[in-house]
Amino acid sequence: MRRELDFFDEQVLVLLHIAKKLKESLRVESLLDEAGVDYHIEVDNYMGGVIFRSARAGAFFYVLQPARDSAVAVLQRGGIRLALED
Repeated sequence: MRRELDFFDEQVLVLLHIAKKLKESLRVESLLDEAGVDYHIEVDNYMGGVIFRSARAGAFFYVLQPARDSAVAVLQRGGIRLALED
């Protein structure tokens, strides 16, 4: 379930995935919701492009460290290629 940052109190969140397009972000949210994974989303900038590098906005998905491996498996089963593997 999508949670606000204060839900996690002072627990450490780790970056799970950076969705670069709205359609991908909605798919990731759907997969995590269906699996019952608590996550937080922040919009932030990342560097993209091969020839013309530029800052672009993306949806950064965060989860608690103990939930990361199961969340990765959920996304991979759902056909999401994790941006952090690029």
